[in-house]
Amino acid sequence: MREFSVPRAVTVPDDANLTDPLWVNAEQYPDSVVFAKREGEGVWTDVTSARFRDEVIELARGLAASGIKPGDRIGLMAATRYEWTLIDYAIWVAGAVSVPVFESSSADQVRWILSDSQSVACFVEKDAHEEILAGIRDDLPELKLTWSIDGGGLDELRTAGRDTDADVEALRKSAGADDLATIIYTSGTTGRPKGCMLTHRNMYSDISNTITGVRSLFHDNATTLLFLPLAHSFARIIQLGAMEARVRMGHHPDLGTVAKVLPEFRPTFLLAVPRVFEKVFNGARQKAADGGSLKGKLFERAANVAIAYSRALDTNGVGLGLRVRHSFYDKLVYSKLRAALGGRCDRAISGGAPLGERLGHFFRGVGVTIYEGYGLTESSPVISLNLDSAAKIGTVGRPVPNTTAKIADDNELLIKGDQVFAGYWRNQEATDESVKDGWLHTGDLASIDADGFLTITGRKKEILVTAGGKNIAPGPMEDVIRAHPLISQAVVIGDAQPFVACLVAIDGEALPGWLERAGKTAGTPITELRDDPELNAEVKAAIDAANATVSKAEAIKAYRILPADLTEATGEVTPKQSVKRNVVMAKYAGEIDAIYGGVKR
Repeated sequence: MREFSVPRAVTVPDDANLTDPLWVNAEQYPDSVVFAKREGEGVWTDVTSARFRDEVIELARGLAASGIKPGDRIGLMAATRYEWTLIDYAIWVAGAVSVPVFESSSADQVRWILSDSQSVACFVEKDAHEEILAGIRDDLPELKLTWSIDGGGLDELRTAGRDTDADVEALRKSAGADDLATIIYTSGTTGRPKGCMLTHRNMYSDISNTITGVRSLFHDNATTLLFLPLAHSFARIIQLGAMEARVRMGHHPDLGTVAKVLPEFRPTFLLAVPRVFEKVFNGARQKAADGGSLKGKLFERAANVAIAYSRALDTNGVGLGLRVRHSFYDKLVYSKLRAALGGRCDRAISGGAPLGERLGHFFRGVGVTIYEGYGLTESSPVISLNLDSAAKIGTVGRPVPNTTAKIADDNELLIKGDQVFAGYWRNQEATDESVKDGWLHTGDLASIDADGFLTITGRKKEILVTAGGKNIAPGPMEDVIRAHPLISQAVVIGDAQPFVACLVAIDGEALPGWLERAGKTAGTPITELRDDPELNAEVKAAIDAANATVSKAEAIKAYRILPADLTEATGEVTPKQSVKRNVVMAKYAGEIDAIYGGVKR
């Protein structure tokens, strides 16, 4: 099949905008809880629809009193927290356009985003962000106002708003469906980030149509804890869905400590990128291994049973023997994994990268069904998603309602729908390259099966062509390698080279446990382990697993263990954990030269 279309489920009126669901909730369901603020360990304060609307109005009045006009762009640089969402809605109620900035951005990135978007104001979170702005202020002549969340800036706005006679309702309705709501800058795995212009219709249509197929997640008794960056469209669309469906949503700014918070918040569903699910699986696996060989073997058997159980649900059903084994391991293993997620989480949404069929079956087998989806910032972002009534593990689901997907002659995925962005801000040339004859060219290679399910097979720009003319899609092999509990990232290389190779980064969090199990000195740095036979045996096993999925000509012939992990802090990965291939290739050019200069492992 080359094309598949799903009809519209929800129509967004021309005079609608993204603040409408909040206003409807506050008027019709004023006491419904839409947010929970963490006030301390184990202490969460609920925020009702009516209270949230009133807080939004206070800030919006302050923005108007400060001279913000409809259409003005306003930067928002903060970690995922309640105030992020509060400010986002206040900007929209003031008729303005929000410009998210990742809180981990460098001064150069902040300068580019605020200058290119011509932002007249910016919210920052803390002193470090204020220092960044102070250092680049001379390069931002249009930036007139800044407010610090931790520095009392929101209180300043509230005070300013008390003395204005601004008509908040008129400001709120000044933006219609086709007016600009936000400019989200791509994370920039290659080149300068481009500003994706998303209208109110783009995002409103996308989330309204999408949640019609996942009502098991989005309903007024549901809860979710958001910990991915709200500066990214993936988390942002969940924020909108939670508001529309009156889901109780909490915020947590730190992925590294979210495991401590999940048991106290007890979400019913989660949103995460595949790397998070990989870490949950690998962490449980390693914890079992650290408990001794018996516990390690118990976990491996339990994992295999969970996967077999899930696969059986899609085939001939679960036989009695498998059901008994599954029940046995549920008490010993699966229940503990669910407890770590808070005890009530039975569903999750995954996007941003391929999840992997085995991992999808494992989690469904332990009682947490993961709805894998696919999208781009340019598509608001959801294009496809596995749904309650139509799911196929190993795919990214069918196109969501009001979306048509088509496979071009070169196997690139093209889409049409109301979620397709309005173009790149001040970059018509890039817009024309991305949208042709109404079709958004995703840059991803894909296939559509007879039932309309999409499978992403590679990234068009990342296809490697070896010196022998063999086309290689690195993504699928990298996913297999990265599934190994010791490996953080893998970068398959080989463009214009005689064979395929791989750069491998070891996971710093997993390394201490491995050192202990291997009987090696605690704290030994990876720089001293690159030639270690036992570590290389672990990496070789991951490489062999990837090679088993491809032909001999596509197989990885050599690899290098890198001297350090690839991280966002060191600039090699984006906030959503996508590897910046060009940065890695440049930084580790010496390692690549060593591979193709005859040094093979």
